[in-house]
Amino acid sequence: MTNFLSASGRVTRIDDFSIMQNDPQSGCYKLFSLMGNDGSIVNFVVEPTTYFVEHVKVKVGDFVTGFFDADAPVPLIYPPQYRAIVMARDNADYFVKVSFFNSQLISSDGNLKLNLSRQTEIVLENGQEFNGNPANRNLVVIYGASTRSIPAQTTPYEIVVLC
Repeated sequence: MTNFLSASGRVTRIDDFSIMQNDPQSGCYKLFSLMGNDGSIVNFVVEPTTYFVEHVKVKVGDFVTGFFDADAPVPLIYPPQYRAIVMARDNADYFVKVSFFNSQLISSDGNLKLNLSRQTEIVLENGQEFNGNPANRNLVVIYGASTRSIPAQTTPYEIVVLC
């Protein structure tokens, strides 16, 4: 179970990022710099395995949210720098939640409960159909309207299982 946190902002820079000197994978890693609405800055290391919601291409000027493992070690530098597990470009048509969902499909923070329907598409990160039970897994949930209950309930448009 991963403890996900997020940071949001406008992308101000996208640079190549080397993980070691004379890196044979030069160009495969990127450093996204975000500026939040409050002026705070955060950097995300984007790896080849980082999942981009809807496989969008992010560019400077886009508003995005990066999700990272809150329990992973991070360098003690400013601005903070996190390894992006999931990146989502802001979209007025839906919300994105990345979390561990338990056996009742309630997020680890207790704020969202999923009600599945036949129309809910459940896929793997590579877009292939997922045939198992999404409970007790780390999920990327793409959804629209939700109730005002605690936890809020929603019928997601799509669930991406993070294996």
